[in-house]
Amino acid sequence: MKNSHFIIPFLLLSILLPSFSASAQDRTVGLIFSKEGASNGYTLFAPMSSTTTYLIDGEGRTVRTWESQYRPGLSVYLLESGNLLRTANDRSNQGGTVFGTTGGVGGLVQEFDWEGNLVWEYPYSSSTYRQHHDIERLPNGNVLMIAWEVKSSEEAIGAGRNPSLLPDNQLWPDHIIEVEPVGQSEGKIVWEWHAWDHLVQEYDPTKENYGVVSAHPELIDLNRVTANGSADWLHTNSIDYNPTLDQILLSLHNLNEIWIIDHSTTTEEAATHTGGKSGRGGDILYRWGNPANYGAGSAEDQQLFSQHDAEWIAPDLPGAGHILTFNNGVRRPDGNYSSVDEIVPPYTPEGTYTRVEGTAYGPEEILWSYTASNPTDFYSSNISGAGRLPSGNTLICEGDNGRFFEVLPTGEIVWEYINPVIASGPLTQGSSIPVGMGGGTANTVFRADHYAPDYAGFVGRDLTPGDFIERYSSGVVQSDSKGELRMTIIPQPLWERGTIQLELSHPATLSMALFNSVGSEVLQVVEGREVGAGSHAIPIALSSIPSGWYFCKVTLNDKVEMMPCLVVKE
Repeated sequence: MKNSHFIIPFLLLSILLPSFSASAQDRTVGLIFSKEGASNGYTLFAPMSSTTTYLIDGEGRTVRTWESQYRPGLSVYLLESGNLLRTANDRSNQGGTVFGTTGGVGGLVQEFDWEGNLVWEYPYSSSTYRQHHDIERLPNGNVLMIAWEVKSSEEAIGAGRNPSLLPDNQLWPDHIIEVEPVGQSEGKIVWEWHAWDHLVQEYDPTKENYGVVSAHPELIDLNRVTANGSADWLHTNSIDYNPTLDQILLSLHNLNEIWIIDHSTTTEEAATHTGGKSGRGGDILYRWGNPANYGAGSAEDQQLFSQHDAEWIAPDLPGAGHILTFNNGVRRPDGNYSSVDEIVPPYTPEGTYTRVEGTAYGPEEILWSYTASNPTDFYSSNISGAGRLPSGNTLICEGDNGRFFEVLPTGEIVWEYINPVIASGPLTQGSSIPVGMGGGTANTVFRADHYAPDYAGFVGRDLTPGDFIERYSSGVVQSDSKGELRMTIIPQPLWERGTIQLELSHPATLSMALFNSVGSEVLQVVEGREVGAGSHAIPIALSSIPSGWYFCKVTLNDKVEMMPCLVVKE
């Protein structure tokens, strides 16, 4: 028989008679609630302040963890093999002081098997280049990586950069490499694409890349910048691959835009404007979010604001072929708030994208969007992501606050979880989450991904859930001001049983039962028992109910009290 323990999900709970109120607000971390309509499956995430990656079930219980010596840098993925592919912030190899602690800095890619053994790692970091943010495993087993490359001020000015837009005296345009894993610690770069090969500028006719920006939407305006033009010019923060189209989708944070480029080119073709299935080499095939970047709109036409995690919805999911993006909403004209936006790109049968010359790429309208009822209640100024689920629901990671939640197509939230891990380790249930350095909380998460129960990576794997990540206190409940009641729920692991201890100041008729999250009674503990003043130990047999959140309903004479509690079976 498995162990069961019945625990109270917060540090200290005061039951006040006659008025007691306990709700989901007492749960500050871990599973906050799960309602009808929530999807079955598992969630993978890597707290940014931790070296541990977690796979949890829908109840918030740990199914698998992977340990690395490095914090994430930043994305992690569960592969169809059951292996974990993760980026790593290798602080031992910073490439000198060039990249420092710039957001998204990585430098190392690692792969662990299901049991947690390191099976491959590939460093990509020096004083002139460094991997950052995101990676993508291709069907052939290779890995796409985003990386910076350093251009000196002389190179940048020679390419047509305005010298006043070089406050750091260098520029870090992004490039993409495709790496074929070799052995346990090596890799071969078999394809690459460089943003530097696809520039246009109308600042200086005596320099390279001179042309009319609005006449070349396929190119990147070298002098299009945000703020004062930091070295981290584009800040590409996500990469996705479409095997049907053989195309790559990128999110350019600092340009408030997403791009699609051709992957069917050779490396040589990717550096030019011809070649590949598109016939356009490595030029931009499609871009959306900020048409002012290519002279086809103004600030009023901007739709993306410091976005993250642009991804194609997979062919077997509702909305297949559409693009889903976490729109952080930084500096929106109508205020700072986040949204998750779904668009339908204007595909052609040939795998290109339609656009009327002189106008912006469509669509003009967003197909589906999630925002909070009060928009500013949902806001993450940084990181974050979203993904479509088989049910048609969408899992959203509000990264700045370490919050994951699942929404129906109607926008109703049916599942919510808050990462309990900070730099010092897991928090205790009920404790406050410290404030982080970036304006959010200290439990930040770059992204959270959902995997269905039938995911290929789970075949033959032991998915028996273990403990919750968050810690739990002893569960002593203080007496109210009148001293009428004191309750203790013993959380120690007991064979098949838990115990509730009551201390009453006067005799009462006692009834007690457990109810699930939808209000159905699942276990009657005591019914109409006459109890006297003093201490009483009430045993609870737990073998007949599954792990999860419940409400313990306590009736004393004509007074009814509800207390949330948690059953865990190991």
